[in-house]
Amino acid sequence: MSVQERKQRERADRERLIVATARELAEQQGWDAVTTRRLAERIEYSQPVLYSHFRGKREIVGAVALEGAAELAAELRAATSAADGPRARVAALAHAYLDFARRNPAVYDAVFHLDGGLAFAHEDTPAPLKDAFAALLETLDEVAGDGVHPGVFTETFWAALHGLATLTRAGRLPQEYADGRVDLLVDRLAVI
Repeated sequence: MSVQERKQRERADRERLIVATARELAEQQGWDAVTTRRLAERIEYSQPVLYSHFRGKREIVGAVALEGAAELAAELRAATSAADGPRARVAALAHAYLDFARRNPAVYDAVFHLDGGLAFAHEDTPAPLKDAFAALLETLDEVAGDGVHPGVFTETFWAALHGLATLTRAGRLPQEYADGRVDLLVDRLAVI
């Protein structure tokens, strides 16, 4: 291995460490606790080293968001591939989405609530964000119904899931009706 290759590997390792540490700190204490000073202390590098990877917190949030979107896409695909039939796939998709949001609140915030400097619904949208949407579309396309644009249907279904995730987390929706809400959403929106 050349010196250049070793330096590139070390740089990539440091970047992964920064992102993992930011994610861990955000999940434990919230995004307000994630500062470049605290990250530098936790990873045991100086702030200038941290700034050599990311210009600031916004870019770190963006990196966490991209990682989270890739994980969300993988979890959605795993859940739907294990389900049998269109209704079961849509229900599995909805449950997997809501479970991801519940288990990873800081990551969910990075993807959908915080400014990570990432473009959504544009040509320059990063691939992990496009893939997360594609993971939704792959299942929802088959239940959109005749004459309904699959992308618009997916956006609408996703918006409903996002609302359920956000309102449940905020304590605005009683937890005991969570499964019933998913059943209602699937039964009323999906043409099966």
